[in-house]
Amino acid sequence: MEFAKRIDLVKARLESALNAAKRQPNRVTLLAVSKNKPAERLVQAYQAGLRHFGESYLQEALAKQRLLAHYNISWHFIGLIQSNKSALIANHFHWVHSVDRLKIARRLSQQRSPQLLPLNICLQVNISGEATKSGVALDELADLAAAVIELPNLKLRGVMAIPAKCDRMTELRASYRRVSVALEQLPWEGLDTLSMGMSGDLEAAIAEGSTIVRVGTALFGPRV
Repeated sequence: MEFAKRIDLVKARLESALNAAKRQPNRVTLLAVSKNKPAERLVQAYQAGLRHFGESYLQEALAKQRLLAHYNISWHFIGLIQSNKSALIANHFHWVHSVDRLKIARRLSQQRSPQLLPLNICLQVNISGEATKSGVALDELADLAAAVIELPNLKLRGVMAIPAKCDRMTELRASYRRVSVALEQLPWEGLDTLSMGMSGDLEAAIAEGSTIVRVGTALFGPRV
């Protein structure tokens, strides 16, 4: 399938999901998960109107950023954050979705250049309690958020979640609903972001209030 056609199909899915949820158009950001994809493919996506790109591997991302420095791209880090790489992440991205502990948040805050705007942060929650996934437990989210929101050079925007694999829409929606409710219960202003939903379940996530969907396969094709 042609790449432009893939983008059109994903945009149509977003529009349909927003309509079904009776949400206003253009209220969800399409984050193109571009890890393992060459810079040329990102240029194609950019020319098709995409502006937000998500990367998981730091060195790969930095190489793309150098090649694409003249494009107005918003870079999102969505992978595991290693302490020895936090300084580079802090200063080369606009968003970080995968903060799951205070130690990492403190390092990002301390290492972010004061000449840059505050780094947008999402706290990753482990909504299904899976041992193989990172993320703070929902019952510990408020304490972590309270500590992170006080850190300079960071701007806490919301939460990110990846549910357990499931083919049932009702179960997916229930998982995402728990995240949405948890965010609503946090008592601070400016928490406006739910980073939820991927290629296979973006409809369930949008139905429960997602504001950023992280889409890779549906845009770029199956992993090779």
